[in-house]
Amino acid sequence: MMLPEEVFKRRRRHNNTPESILLIIANFIVISADITLFSSHKHVHWFFWVVAGLLAVYNFFTIRRNIEEFSGKVVLISYISSVLILIPLYFILNH
Repeated sequence: MMLPEEVFKRRRRHNNTPESILLIIANFIVISADITLFSSHKHVHWFFWVVAGLLAVYNFFTIRRNIEEFSGKVVLISYISSVLILIPLYFILNH
């Protein structure tokens, strides 16, 4: 059994999940929920575009705050490819 003070103790040399991965996960969760809640086969609700716009603003400020992390080629390619995957995800979840 773990003691209560050990539950929140950080591990040595443990770097938390990078901001780029958290941003990619947040994008997929928000867009997936947004598509399933505010989109139908024939009509896209106006609130879908509001949430997508707010997510774009959130992405802009997160990248701006962590610009040194997003300057690497691998991180930049993974972020751009994840954003491009969101387009087919819209069509898959909408139909």
